[in-house]
Amino acid sequence: MDLRQKVAMVTGAGSGIGRHVAIALAQNGYSVVLAGRRKQTLEATALEAGRADSQTLVMPADVGDPASVAALFAKTREVFGRLDLLFNNAGISAPAVPLEELTYEQWKPSVDTNFTGTFLCTQQAFKIMKDQIPRGGRIINNGSISAHAPRPNSAPYTATKHAVLGLTKATALDGRKYDIACGQIDIGNAATEMAERMKHGVQQANGSIAVEPTMDPAEVARAVVYMASLPLDANVQFMTVMATKMPFIGRG
Repeated sequence: MDLRQKVAMVTGAGSGIGRHVAIALAQNGYSVVLAGRRKQTLEATALEAGRADSQTLVMPADVGDPASVAALFAKTREVFGRLDLLFNNAGISAPAVPLEELTYEQWKPSVDTNFTGTFLCTQQAFKIMKDQIPRGGRIINNGSISAHAPRPNSAPYTATKHAVLGLTKATALDGRKYDIACGQIDIGNAATEMAERMKHGVQQANGSIAVEPTMDPAEVARAVVYMASLPLDANVQFMTVMATKMPFIGRG
């Protein structure tokens, strides 16, 4: 299919990395489904993308709710007829408290959104991609530096991102027979709302507090567009895009 006819879905498209990626995809010719909890922020993303209403679909959805996810993908198929790219981006963090003091209520939202939400969206994408003509598509999961190395007091976020890493590998394997490619982008310190605290100092593994460098999230969007641009017989399995001087290599 011509790039102008391709359809992408971005979860968590109302802010941060999701907004930057959704706008970049729209500017590169994709019709884009904007999914997230807040309709107002999704509409702001659509406005900034500058695409015609017929080329964007604003869909408030809770990725941790199976019924909401099913409705999201059903509407996507109804409006556009197919899905070529899913960017599983929706994610939240938990309060930075010691592991032994973490409550179940603090733990569960991260699991529901970061991990279960990624699974539910992947499952629904499979159902569309394996039956459409031309068959197949691409799924890109937003992992994190935390899929490889934790920060202090980050058990929920770190555990879910490690789980996403495993799901990425399973998806890449199980998607082969349907011409579905799956890769993961691991992001470190993109200057979004979530990383604002880096500018003021965050706890390091040795207990000290240090300001950490950040990078322009537009560079993440460019990387996702590149991953998405490949033909389905090629795949970026894993890519790390990070602030050059952030303390990841040598962390701890």
